[in-house]
Amino acid sequence: MTLRLGDIVAALAGEFDARLVGDPDVLVERLAPLESASAAELTFLSHPKYQGKLAQSAAACVVVGPGAAEAAIERGACIIVDDPYLYFARITQLWKREHAPSGASGGPAIHPSAFIDPQARLAAGVAVGAFACIGARAVLGAGVQVGAHGVIGKDVHIGAGTRLSARVTVADGCSLGERCIVHPGAVIGADGFGFAPHAGRWEKIEQLGAVCIGNDVEIGANTCIDRGALQDTVIEDGVKLDNLVQIGHNVRVGAHTAMAGCAGVAGSATIGAHCTVGGGAVVLGHLSLADHVHISAASVVTRSIHKPGHYTGLFPIDDNAQWEKNAATLKQLHALRERLKALEQTTDKASGKTEKKS
Repeated sequence: MTLRLGDIVAALAGEFDARLVGDPDVLVERLAPLESASAAELTFLSHPKYQGKLAQSAAACVVVGPGAAEAAIERGACIIVDDPYLYFARITQLWKREHAPSGASGGPAIHPSAFIDPQARLAAGVAVGAFACIGARAVLGAGVQVGAHGVIGKDVHIGAGTRLSARVTVADGCSLGERCIVHPGAVIGADGFGFAPHAGRWEKIEQLGAVCIGNDVEIGANTCIDRGALQDTVIEDGVKLDNLVQIGHNVRVGAHTAMAGCAGVAGSATIGAHCTVGGGAVVLGHLSLADHVHISAASVVTRSIHKPGHYTGLFPIDDNAQWEKNAATLKQLHALRERLKALEQTTDKASGKTEKKS
């Protein structure tokens, strides 16, 4: 299937002031990266450091910003817009809508192998896949999709237009807002990790809270969001969680925060709005991050951060022998600091005596 360049620009005209340079009747068969796009594909350039690849691109059309407009026009067809990355994101959404399989957003479709508790309430247009299970008093809004082998517990509320992929579990009492996307294998509302030590053993602390997820949240494959111990774990509107992210019990994640793959947030931490957490980074329990805090990949956050900014906590990679030497030196930093302070005090005293004598 194809789309005309002119139709793409027209479809997005209500949001963007974009200028098409080239033939609007050119047909686009696919979207592709800049370096590999063919004469039948559309691509984009958003970062100046990749501009050197523009002239060599064989793409049918390139979406560019004003700074690259001259080079793009010299190359061939292009769409010039202030924010090419956002524009391309909208094109991907348009492309998916236009090329959705027939009936993908149609009426109700309950697979005969699915189990629907008689007390569950399903609005118009709900789709339930094979072997899915919908628990008692669950409420699913209009257009909700539950994938194959999905499990929706009792007293669950899911807002209109939310899509749950195959093998997603939403445990008892949890809720998701509207237009959320949950990818395969995600688990929402498993027990938080709570145990009390007693006589050399661990006594389970029952997790009595739930998980409350806002609107327009996207949750990656095999991500786990634990239910709260006493209060709910809360994921606010617009949060984006990558694959294999772990959110501990009682955590609160502020609106429009994004976390990359394998990030982990320990119990009772509070993450502000519009934050980013890089892949593999860890936020320890009971800490707070202010709004607009950005954590580099693989960092470990060991203290609360109260000011917006970009923070990094990494020990640089090195060959193992050199790394061991550096690590051994690092362990002595406190002792070296105390020795330096003592030396400074001695120097200050000696300097003071010299000045008095003069």
